[in-house]
Amino acid sequence: MTYGQIVDCLKDAGIENAETEAALLLWHFCGVPRAQLYSSPERNYESEALIAALDRRCEHYPLQYLFGEWDFFEETYFVNEKCLIPRSDTECLVEKAISLLPENAYFADLCTGSGCIAISVLKHRADCRALAADLFPETLDLAARNAARNGVEGRVALVLADVLHKDAPLGEESFDAILSNPPYIRTAIIDSLEEELFSEPRAALDGGADGLDFYRAILAHHTARLKENGFILFEIGFDQKKDIEKLAEAFGFSCAVENDLSGNPRTALLRKRN
Repeated sequence: MTYGQIVDCLKDAGIENAETEAALLLWHFCGVPRAQLYSSPERNYESEALIAALDRRCEHYPLQYLFGEWDFFEETYFVNEKCLIPRSDTECLVEKAISLLPENAYFADLCTGSGCIAISVLKHRADCRALAADLFPETLDLAARNAARNGVEGRVALVLADVLHKDAPLGEESFDAILSNPPYIRTAIIDSLEEELFSEPRAALDGGADGLDFYRAILAHHTARLKENGFILFEIGFDQKKDIEKLAEAFGFSCAVENDLSGNPRTALLRKRN
């Protein structure tokens, strides 16, 4: 198939950014640099793996899962159907954590998934340590691979824990910060979302009837573990700014929300009121 034919297949399937995705597919499966696509537009590329991946992508199977890895922040992560795909929106939370954590900090990453939040923070803060918790063993296995891939495996403890429960086994040490990108989509709207999301684990998306179950549980059950000047960083949905502010107030926290690069509310910084 030529580059143009691949683009046409993707467009016919309703894939946005078809040109970019076609180039990525050819680079990943055939090693073709983008410049070659323009200098030899009629060249045919023969690859069974490419054709199989194109077929799956045209069914709206996520590109990231087809590749088995994806870039996030300045690192590369293994990804599969056991974890939420790392997204650029979450990089705002990582940047904030890197800048706010005190020296030699110990922090928690709750609902860690691929581990991208904890690992990217640790990668850029060599003085810090982390506990990363998730509900599923297969997901923690993936996070362990990512920690090793990025050279921080000695500074992160991976813990199997359900953070919705007050007795989640998060160790005895207090935290300088709690970071979390929890499930926050309202249950009723999940089935109406874009097709690509249907391949991601529902448990990583479903935040309960109002989308706030995990925020509520973390604030209720785990903030006693924060040190005196500790803080919380939550990723939130674009329409959850007022909800998280009200929830923070109810639990005795101040709340400052910052926008992502698209201008949507995304990162909430909570601190205990004096």
